[in-house]
Amino acid sequence: MLEDKKTKMKITFLVILVGISSMLAAVVTDHWAVLSPRVEHLNTTCEAAHFGLWRLCKKSIFIVEEDPQGKGCGPISLPGVKNCSYFKHFTSGEEAEVFEVKTQKEYNISAAAIAIFSLAFMTLGSLCLLGAFGKSRDYLLRPAGMFFAFAGLCIVISVEVMRQSVKRMVESDETIWIEYYYSWSFTCACAAFTLLFLSGLCLLVISMPHMPRNPWETCMDAEPEPID
Repeated sequence: MLEDKKTKMKITFLVILVGISSMLAAVVTDHWAVLSPRVEHLNTTCEAAHFGLWRLCKKSIFIVEEDPQGKGCGPISLPGVKNCSYFKHFTSGEEAEVFEVKTQKEYNISAAAIAIFSLAFMTLGSLCLLGAFGKSRDYLLRPAGMFFAFAGLCIVISVEVMRQSVKRMVESDETIWIEYYYSWSFTCACAAFTLLFLSGLCLLVISMPHMPRNPWETCMDAEPEPID
């Protein structure tokens, strides 16, 4: 393998590591969106919430002054009583029924499932890329690039599904939340899409065969035909 090609692979690998870290941070954390009710009076307690793919956390915050960012109840970093509950995506029960009414259960199930597919593609891409560093195994670059590109596409689809879930939650008459904004987990998911998708494309370009610098290079490098 050419040294120039190895250098490009190493740089791409470092970018992919950042993308993988962003992906894991987005999937396992629950700060995709922060929800807030309207606060009409000060010196009262309001209930804000933040959630991710797997759980919803509610926080009772005592408001003594208006939020300078105009986010209603909050900011979410203020001290308060916090209560988190995991989404029971695939089980029945009271919590599942409440979740289905309030947050459009089918949206969150879809987002979580697509995120799992993204993790699977990312794992396969990592295995192929690590194998490509071996001697005469650069043929693994192409499937690695495809897997990372697919991982990026899956996570951005999951992001869009979560956006629709937040929108439906805020518009629902069953919830008290009327304001929302996307938090750092959402940003990590967007960063993961950008880094993994572009890195996948870079690996596909790197895996392409060497192009001749001029039209005569291939002819000059070819073996001469035997003369009878």
